[in-house]
Amino acid sequence: MIDLVAVSKRWGQSAALAEVTLSVAAGSFTVLLGPSGCGKSTCLRIIAGLEQASSGTVSIGGKDVTDLPPARRGVAMVFQSYALFPHLTVAENIVFGLRARRVAAGERKRRLAEASEMLGIGHLLGRRPAQLSGGQQQRVALGRAIVAQSPICLMDEPLSNLDAQLRAEMRREILALQRRLGLTMVYVTHDQTEAMSMADQVVLLRDGQIEQDAPPADIYAAPATSFCAGFIGSPPMNLLPLERRGNAMVISGTDGPALCAAVESAVVGGIRPETLSLADSGIAARVTLAEFLGAETVLACVVGAAELRVLARLPGRVVAEPGREVFLAVAPDAVHLFAAASGKRERKRVLF
Repeated sequence: MIDLVAVSKRWGQSAALAEVTLSVAAGSFTVLLGPSGCGKSTCLRIIAGLEQASSGTVSIGGKDVTDLPPARRGVAMVFQSYALFPHLTVAENIVFGLRARRVAAGERKRRLAEASEMLGIGHLLGRRPAQLSGGQQQRVALGRAIVAQSPICLMDEPLSNLDAQLRAEMRREILALQRRLGLTMVYVTHDQTEAMSMADQVVLLRDGQIEQDAPPADIYAAPATSFCAGFIGSPPMNLLPLERRGNAMVISGTDGPALCAAVESAVVGGIRPETLSLADSGIAARVTLAEFLGAETVLACVVGAAELRVLARLPGRVVAEPGREVFLAVAPDAVHLFAAASGKRERKRVLF
């Protein structure tokens, strides 16, 4: 188990992390997610001991490790660059840490054989990193983490250098490996698809603070803020200013339809693209682009006098020329409400 309590990291006057409190359950897969510069890699490096927290405490397995060096924290780490030694063979790269810790030769050989079989890289052991593909280098980096037999594995954007198909394959392999070995894994990424498909727990960071900490399904179904709503989902949630019409709220600059019961405060309505469908009546929209993706079509439209952008994710192939007028129906209870000023989710029931 990993616990961070009020951890901050400051660089002069700027704060990379601000009072971050976080618990990672033993044996879980936790993803630190967020845009570039949000503090996720800094948070990971503080857990590893590669960075020193300006304030707060870090505990691993109930033991305070805030002031301990990386070697005494019992963690393995996989870097974005893989950090392989170019002059060493694959086998030498994998057991380098064991050799440095003076693990016996027989034990090194046993762990190397076990890891190489698990990762399917036995035939590569005599090669050097320059002779490997990106995916093979990633497996070697994983092998080095596995032979350390640390209960905690930290990964800093390990798949960002791979192509899309190989990324998807490696996602499945890493998750299967984590489940098989029972590792506590903390994984940094800016890719919400990786987070949603792999994590038990997603920690969404923004400007050095936690916006939401929850299972992926909970963040998708009930985003805590408009930032969470716009970051999670592919395509992301439509966020539209609402205005009052009688006893209901409608999209600003339109005459309807009513999306929810009237509220006194200024609010933003959130509608996921997959909850919209083409209909004979509903939100009047004008198509600007139809993007056919095979199993589905993403329809980009504008609505209202202000020409607010709306995306609709529709099943199958939808042929719609730019400029075509359509109506978009919203699924029942599909509208999320957020306070316009703070971005926080409205807790009270305001839907019809």
